Amino acid sequence: MQVDVLNIQGQKTGRTVELPEEIFGIEPNDHVIYLSVKQYLAAQRQGTHKVKTRMEVKGASRKLHRQKGTGGSRKGNLRNPLYKGGGTIFGPKPRDYSFKLNRKVKDLAKMSALAYKAKESAIVILEDISMEAPKTKTFTGVLKALNIADKKALFILPENGENVYLSLRNIPSVNASLLSDMNTYDIVNAQVLVLSESAANVFTEADVEETA
Repeated sequence: MQVDVLNIQGQKTGRTVELPEEIFGIEPNDHVIYLSVKQYLAAQRQGTHKVKTRMEVKGASRKLHRQKGTGGSRKGNLRNPLYKGGGTIFGPKPRDYSFKLNRKVKDLAKMSALAYKAKESAIVILEDISMEAPKTKTFTGVLKALNIADKKALFILPENGENVYLSLRNIPSVNASLLSDMNTYDIVNAQVLVLSESAANVFTEADVEETA
């Protein structure tokens, strides 16, 4: 799959990148995408929810009245869960919601998400940009030039793109990620995937190494 490399003015540079069919041309697997997204969202949960049981709420521990002979029901103390202000039965406790997925499943999920973006023609390759200092205004103009200012975009950057990342992070509709940190949720959540030329070439190099 050949994709033209664009400059920051949104014009073709005359260069192209061949995205490997083994990644971007596979038949997407919806179930592994679901599992990967579910794992990501589960890991974001703090799991700090907590309620007090009858042992933890305030209140006297004396028995309210004798067990028999009153004509009423049997009662314990004021901390009984049946009373207002009493403990909670079977309430939530702090827990870890994260779960494990096999590496092959996660890799297939990422490839499936990338394949969907390729099918939708929602992949843009942008020439590498070097910045001496972060500047958000520069990238606001780049988004307009690429005609994606009104879309949710995910920028995939090479490892040395710190200033570019800092320039992008203040734009509400844009999410930026290093290539090594790319995950299925971010890909699925974006309408457009913008790869830097260096990041796109990594896919090609990896494909050549596997073939060799």
